Amino acid sequence: MIKVFGHKSPDTDCTGSAIIAAWYYTNILKQPATPYILGDLNPETEFVLKHWGFEVPEVLSTIKEGDKVVIVDTNNAEELPEDLDKAEILEIIDHHRLMGNLTTNYVVKVTIKTLASTGGLLGSMMMDHWNEVPTNIKGLILSCILSDTLEFRSPTTTPTDKKMGENLAKELELNISELATAMFAAKSDVSAFSAEELVKMDSKVAEFNGKMYRIGVLETASPETVLNRKAELLEAQLKVCQDEKLEEAFLFVIDILREEATLLVPNKATKQMAEQSFEIQVEGDTVVLPGIVSRKKQIIPQLKV
Repeated sequence: MIKVFGHKSPDTDCTGSAIIAAWYYTNILKQPATPYILGDLNPETEFVLKHWGFEVPEVLSTIKEGDKVVIVDTNNAEELPEDLDKAEILEIIDHHRLMGNLTTNYVVKVTIKTLASTGGLLGSMMMDHWNEVPTNIKGLILSCILSDTLEFRSPTTTPTDKKMGENLAKELELNISELATAMFAAKSDVSAFSAEELVKMDSKVAEFNGKMYRIGVLETASPETVLNRKAELLEAQLKVCQDEKLEEAFLFVIDILREEATLLVPNKATKQMAEQSFEIQVEGDTVVLPGIVSRKKQIIPQLKV
C-alpha cells in the first residue's frame, strides 16, 4: 500500500491533496494508496473534511524500510519525516519553489507547477478521467483552491486557479463565497489552541544563510481574536525558538478580509528583519504590513535575515 502525505503542520491544501492523490493512485492508476497526515489539523481543515464527508487521515508516526510513498504539497526535506530515507519515493506533486535539499539515488517523478494549490494541480492532472472523479473529491479540490488563494485574494492566484474554482462551483451547484466564508469562519476559531500551537500551526521551517527559521502565518477573518492574545504569543515565539534551537520564529497574522498582515515583534532581531525586508519603521511589538497575505510569494522571497 502506497503512503501519501504532505508536510508537517498540515493545512487544508496539504491534507486535501493527500486524500485526492491517494484516490487518484487507487482509482485511476490502480495502485492502492492511503492518505496520511504528519500532525494535528487546524479548524478549517477539520471543517472541510467534515463538510465533504471524509475521515481525518491517520497520523504517520514512522516510515518502515521499503515503504513506497508519494509526497504532496512540499519538496522540502525540513518539512518531512526524518526517516524518509527508508522509503522509496514514487512521486512528488507540489506547487512550491524547488528547495534542493531532498535527494535520492534513483529517478523520481516530480510534478511542480505554478498554481496556487496542490489540490488544483491534482485536479488538472485528472482531467482525462474527470467523469470518474466523485463529487466529494471535486469538492475537496475546490476547497484546496479557496484555502490557498484566500478566495482568489492571494497574489499566488493564477487565471487557471480562478477558472477551475469557478467551474467546480458551477458543477457542484454551490456558491463560492458561502463556502469560503464558512471555511474562514472555522479557520478563525483558534480558542482551543495554546499560544505555542498557534505559532507552529501553519508554519514552515526554512534555512537562510545556514540558520533555521520558523515562518508562521495565521490566516483569519477575525484578527482581533488572535491579537488579543498578543502577550502570550510573543512569549511563545521565543519559547519555540529555544525549544527547537531556531534562530527566530516569525508569526504573521493575516487579515483575510482587509488583505494585510500584522507581524508580531518579540525582539530586536525580528524588528531588524521587518525593517530590512519590508522597508518600514517598526515601533512597538506589532507592525501592520498592508497588502501582505502570501507567505510563499510575499513573505519568504522578501525576508532579509
